[in-house]
Formats: sequence, structure tokens, C-alpha cells
Amino acid sequence: MPTRQPTRIRPRRTAGDLAAGLGALVVLVALVGGVPYALLRLAGPPLSPELLHLNLLTSQVGTSMIVAILVLLVWLAWLQLTVCVIVEIYAGLRRVGMPARVPFSGGTQMLANRLVSAVLLLFTVSAVVVPIVRPTATPAAPATAAASVTTPEPEERAPLVHVEKARKVYVVQPPHGRHHESLWEIAEKCLGDGRRYPEIYRLNQHKEQPDGSRLHMADLIRPGWVLDMPDDARNVHIVPASQPRGETLEDHPGKPAELDGHTQDISAKGGSDLPGEAREEAGGGGENRGEARRPADSREESADSGRREPYRTKDQGQEQSQDQGRDQGQQQGLELLDYLAGASLAAAGLLAALGRRRRQQLWHRAFGRRIARPKDDAAKAEVALRLGADAPGSRMLDIGLRLLGRSLAAQKRIPPTIYAAHLSAQSLDLWIHPPVAEAPAPWSAHDGGQVWKLPAHEGRMLDERALSEAPAPYPGLVSLGSNGEGRVLVDLEAAHGLISLDGPRSTEALAALAVELATNRWSDLMTVTLVGFGEELTVIAPDRVRHVATLAELLPELEARAAERGQGGDVLTGRIQGRAAEPIWPPHYVLSALVPNEEEGHRLAVLARKGVRTAAGYVVAGKVPHATWNWEVTEDGRAKVDALGFEVDAQLLPRRHYRALIDLFETAGRLDGEPMSDRPEPVPANASVEVRVLGPVEIAGPSPMEEGRATLAVELVVYLATHPGGVHPVVLGGVLWPRGVQAAVRDATIARVVDWLGTDGAGRPNLYADEAGRFRLGPEVRTDWMVFRDLVRRSHTDSGVRAVLLERALNLVRGPLLNGRPRGRYAWLADDDLEYDVTAAVADAAHRLCDIRIEEGDGGRAVAAVRAGLLLAADDEGLWRDLLRATHLTGDQARLRTVVEALSRRAAAQPGGSGMAPETEALIDELLPSWRMRSAPSA
Repeated sequence: MPTRQPTRIRPRRTAGDLAAGLGALVVLVALVGGVPYALLRLAGPPLSPELLHLNLLTSQVGTSMIVAILVLLVWLAWLQLTVCVIVEIYAGLRRVGMPARVPFSGGTQMLANRLVSAVLLLFTVSAVVVPIVRPTATPAAPATAAASVTTPEPEERAPLVHVEKARKVYVVQPPHGRHHESLWEIAEKCLGDGRRYPEIYRLNQHKEQPDGSRLHMADLIRPGWVLDMPDDARNVHIVPASQPRGETLEDHPGKPAELDGHTQDISAKGGSDLPGEAREEAGGGGENRGEARRPADSREESADSGRREPYRTKDQGQEQSQDQGRDQGQQQGLELLDYLAGASLAAAGLLAALGRRRRQQLWHRAFGRRIARPKDDAAKAEVALRLGADAPGSRMLDIGLRLLGRSLAAQKRIPPTIYAAHLSAQSLDLWIHPPVAEAPAPWSAHDGGQVWKLPAHEGRMLDERALSEAPAPYPGLVSLGSNGEGRVLVDLEAAHGLISLDGPRSTEALAALAVELATNRWSDLMTVTLVGFGEELTVIAPDRVRHVATLAELLPELEARAAERGQGGDVLTGRIQGRAAEPIWPPHYVLSALVPNEEEGHRLAVLARKGVRTAAGYVVAGKVPHATWNWEVTEDGRAKVDALGFEVDAQLLPRRHYRALIDLFETAGRLDGEPMSDRPEPVPANASVEVRVLGPVEIAGPSPMEEGRATLAVELVVYLATHPGGVHPVVLGGVLWPRGVQAAVRDATIARVVDWLGTDGAGRPNLYADEAGRFRLGPEVRTDWMVFRDLVRRSHTDSGVRAVLLERALNLVRGPLLNGRPRGRYAWLADDDLEYDVTAAVADAAHRLCDIRIEEGDGGRAVAAVRAGLLLAADDEGLWRDLLRATHLTGDQARLRTVVEALSRRAAAQPGGSGMAPETEALIDELLPSWRMRSAPSA
């Protein structure tokens, strides 16, 4: 491979530039140094004796006075110019980008800018770059260089020096008229598809820009920002990877250079300057798994110049559009991930509520159809919830608080005021005021009783069933945000007064509070009233949430209730003694997005302060003069509580995320269902690798992989096996690493799996990249799901062996889909047909086989068929009804009673007490009329 020699760039300064620089230097010296010297020699100091006279305002204005004033004005003009020169020199030497603006110095600063720029040009040195060549079939060395478009001359070669990697950037342009650039437009211009804007957002999120601000929201970018771009971007600048953004802005203030109205061919200038994974995009060529790519023909060039869609082929249009949509969907999910996955406790509550909705959908699922699947943002929202949900933490918080309440009640102790809590992987900490030195076991007191701590290992050992009936002592605890080590929660009741929530993102914070209060598991009977926002949240929790339009509508009701309740006793003491189970005075929390007027604020403050301990909390937007606590949520998402001294990353729910959650629950409320996807695919007769997903995930064939890498490798194989059309590596990276990953890590993982799966009987790799760049599994890789569908499909056409085929299909089912998958993995199932199709198909196959056996009068084999389906589709209540009918056919009443009791226990154990479908209860009444009497004592 030929060595690329560095070349000294020819200086771009002309004799005119040098003359202008020298002239500017003389002018600057004269203005900055000569003017004050002349003033001091000819006119004296800035403040002459005439201006310091005591009778200045009353004496007659003479010639000397006018001259003194004019001299002062000249001194002020000189001072203004000097400040402008200092600012411009600082900006030029430190390369901070756009210089700071000196007030009231428009023309003066412009003059200083031109003079300083001309002077600095005298001291600019030439740069060293590597000649840029097209990549050849031989893999290029990883060395990269600072980019330049100047053509080097061979006779000016210099010794080889160390050069650095390059990156692609885009400078956001100033507005044209009223039109401002957006990330969508930049993605459309540079990546070929506006839907790829989340890639740019993710690359630049929270990075400081030349003006000192940062990118926090995808729809808020400013002119002069320097945006890092993906490796396949075009119409961009190529700069050294370590170059500061301010320096980049100074070097490239305008649009990228264009040739004849078209974008410059980066392949002619930047191919070898980019990291290995970017070369093929920048130069139209490169390497793919160690093999040289063929020269780009017209078809490849057309595809690459658009948006790099290597999976676009002539006869795969529909599948390619699905792949592209999945790719863009993964990128669009990144913004949702930032908020929804971070709200770990709210995510756990939302998933539990969603599960209840899904069980109700299964009550109405028709044979041959699946329950409705969320799409677009709703599906991305569920992916984020699955990734971020902290179900163990939510459980420990719930059971730990219930245990605390029960233990205090047993000791007849007054419960302490818990104004905040901190939940981490190590412990649950309650912050007590005033301090209490003794905490009931397994809680322990620390810092003189200011903190009560429950270690995580103790919390995991608590008996959830034994504490399920214990009242929830602190239902007003709600997440404020995260401090980097865990979740910080505050108790709305502990304020003993009104809480004001101020700041530009207060509504987003209120929405997050509302969602968590509506779905958390550490609250019992409660009501959350939302004022002026959140009407749609009744879809998520209709039993807890209600909406009113104005405070004027709500206040009379609250005052009437307060008058009826009176001062009473200690509400919290009564709650932990068990009286919270009585629905007389359930906790009530008011969240208002409307700023109250003076009268409404006073009335709310009086309501909030009534009683020693109130089973209520009031949070209102805006600054309220009578507030006990003042919260502030800043533009950059920080939450501050003055009274508590907290400052955390706020838990927020922006409008788009809020809308996605509503869409998700509205979809879960659809009872009509939808057709199952059916894409026939050939089943290989001989398999060198078999992927089993209908139960615990297994990869049969290759030798075991080392434990630390097996989890990710298995998930990669499962995803490819269930997407036989092939998957682009970018999409695969977004699936396996939803929070992002470096291309080198992604490619190394894929290469490792290629080696692990090996080759088939014909010597072909079991994992390979096709001509379009998508990764596929070889023809001798099959899944049990593929075999299952083939057997079921054949059972529809061959009635003679229908039962045998269905039985063989159900014998493949070993348990729940991908059972035992690690927490936080396989979240992509929420945005995929697989989970919905598998559950419905297995339930339908079991139902069909059960009907066949019942027609034959074989109750035992009918029971076996249903139980095979229940291994995977345990929540499908239609199968439980089939089991009841099949068991009744056996004539064994004891066995039937056992099934009924198991179904009753399962229904009672469901979060939220969703119970059984009315149709199921009616069937049990018909088959076993005495079941209610036997279950009454346990209820």
C-alpha cells in the first residue's frame, strides 16, 4: 500500500493581504496608543477642572466648558474602541467563535473586527495535511488527517507528521427572511431523509456550542451552532476531530462548498480522512467485513447519494420500506428514551396499568386475530418504558413502606414526617423531620435519626403477599427527579401547605407528577384532580384521575369537604392503623397548570394548611405568595426545591411523550383486534443452527459462548432469526443498544457472532451480509417459531392429520416467549409483531386442538392441548375457559375445582385486581355453582 506523504499547504496570503495587515497594525497602534497620548499632551485628562467645579450645573456655559465636554466625549469614544479591540483580539486568539457584542458599539466594533482580523492574518501559519486519495481494494490504514480541499503539490512535500482523525460537521445557517433551519431540513439535505434527524440530535445533545448554549430540544437550534454529523452525511464540512466548535465556526462560517450547484464529491477529498466505518459512505467505497467493495456503478451511486439505503433492491420494495421505517423509528425513539426510560418508577407503574388493559383486551380477542399493537411513537414509548422500568425498586418502595406502617401501628407509635425519600440500588432512604432515633426493624436509623434506611437485600426478602393488605402510609410520595445515584421523591402531604411550581417547563413537570401518582403501587384509594391540563390521563387511570377546567370550579367542592371533615385527628396515624382502607377520606391531590389569581391562591393556601396532618397535597403552577414550598424547573431540566435544598435532574413529560403515552393506552383500549401477520417462509429440512424462542431462549448448534458475551450475542441472533428479510447494521445497533453504541463496538459484536455461528454443511457462513449490506442468517438456520407456523399452516389444508400437526406444533412450546430474558433486554418486542403474533397463534392452535379433542370426547387430551397453550399464553382467558370445559368433560369434579381455584388465585394476584372476565365467571357458575361459597372466606 503506498504511503501518503504530508504536504505543506501553499499560503493563501497575497502581497495585498500583507500590506493590509501592516496598515491595520499601524492604525491600531495609532488609535489605541496614539490617541490617548495626543489627548494627554494637547487636551489634558478626561475630566478637566471645568467639569469638576461645584457650580457645574448652575454656571454659564462658556467656550472652555464646551471644549471640556468634547474632550470627554473623545476619551469615551477611545475607551469604547479599546474595549472592542480587546474583545476582538480575545476572540481571535482563543478561537471562541463569534466575539461577544459590546453594547452600543455596532460600527465601532465592526471597525475593530476588520482591523484585528487583518492584523491576525500576519501571524497565521501554514498547515500540514495528508493528500486525499480514493480508497483502494487494500484496506486503508486507520490514520486520519485534518481535512482540507486545497490540492497539494508534490514538490512541497514535508516529513511525515502525526495527524488526527476527522469528523463531519454542519454549521447552522442564519435565517433567510422568516425561514429558520431545522434538524429535519438538515437531515433531509445532508442525510437524504428528514426522518433521520434524531441521529443528528443524539450526536449533539447536551454538547456546548460556540455561543455557550446546549442542544436540549430537537426543535430548538440556533444559527452559528456547529453540529456533528453521521459518517454518511453529505454537503458538510470535514474538520479535525479535536477542533473546538468555535474554531470550526470561524473557519467555516458559511455553507459547505458546492460545485456547479451540486454538493462536492466528498469521495474526492475525504474518504481516507474518516474512521474506517465512515469511509465507505464518504468515498462511495470502502470495506465490508474485510472485503473490498466494487466501484460504484450508477445504481449504487444513486442509492448512496440519497440516504445510504444499501437494503434498497429492485424486488424488495415493501420489505425495504419497512426496514427504513424501523431504522427511523429506532432513531426517533431516542428522544422518547431520554425521558420515559429515565422515569423508572413511573415506567413500572405505567407498564402495570398497561398490563391490566392488555388482559382486558384478551377477554375480547377473537379467534384468528391478535390484540391491537401500538405503532409509531406509542410503540417507541412502550420500548422506553420496558427499558427503564424499575419494577424491583417500585416493589421495595411499596412493600417497605407498608411494612413500616404496620410495624409502627403494632408499637402504637406516631409515624414521623417523611418529607423525602431516596431510592437507589443499595437502599431505600427516608429523610425524617424532626429526627426520630429509633426505627422498627428491618429499618435502621442513621445520622441521629434524620435518615431511616432499608437495605436493598432486606427489601428483596420481604413477603409481598403477607403485606398486601397493609395500608399505604405515604401515598403522596412522588418522584421529583434523579441525582445521579438514584430517584429522589418528595411527599406532597409533608409540605403542610401549598406547593408552587414555577419555571418554563412547569407543565411538563406537572404531567410527570400526575402520571406517577395515577399509576404508582404504593398508594391505595386516592384521587388526583388535574386542573387545566391532563384530561386525557383519565384514559390511563380512570379510577384515580379526574379533570376540571378551572380552579373556580374546584374550590367550592374542596372547601365544602374541608368543612365537613373539620380538624379531626391525625390522618396519617389513622392511615397506618388501617383506617385508610375506609373510603371516607381518601387522599386527594390537586395539580393545577393554571396560575391562580390572588383570591384563588389565598383560598388554596387556607385549604392546604388546615389540619395537623392533611390527606391532601396541592401543587400549582406559577409563583404563589402563600406557598410553603417553592419548586423551580429550569429550562435545562433541573428541579430546585428551596425549602428542602434539593437540586436534581427533573422528571419531565414533554408534550410529545405525553401524547405517545395517551396513544399507547388508547390502543390498549381497542377491543376489535387486528389480523395477524402471515409471511410464509421456507423451513429448511436440515438445520445447522436452531433458534428456540417458544420458551427459554436457546441457540442449538454452535458451541457455548463465554458467559459475559452470550446475552448480547443470543439477542442478536434471535432478532435476525425473527426478521428473515435481513437487517441493516444501523438498525441492528439501534435494537441491541437503544441508548446508542459506537459503530466499532457494533461491528465487533457482529463479527464475533459470525465466528460463533460458523458455517453450514455447504461451507456457507450462517451469518453474512448480502449485497445490499443487510445482515441475514444462512439457509440452514431455522427457528421453532418458523416450524410452528409451518405446521399450523399445513393443518389448515390437510384435515386428515390436522390434530397430529397441531399437536406437533404445540409440543414445540416450552414456556413463555423468550422466557428468562434479562431485565432491560428484548425491549424491541414492544415495537415488533413477534410477541403479539406468537401469543395469538399459540392460543389459537391450542383452542383448535382442544375443540377437536372435545368433539372426539377425549377430555384428557383436550386438557393436555390447552395446558400446552397456557405455557406461553397464560393471560389468554379464552384458553382458561377451554380448560374449564375440557376438565368438566373428564367428569372429575375435584380436578375442576382445582382449576377454578387456580384461576381465582391468578385473577386475585393481578395488579389492580382486574379479576376475571364476566364470561369466565358465568362459565364457572354453570360448571361449578358452589365455587363462590368456597372462595368467599379467602376473599
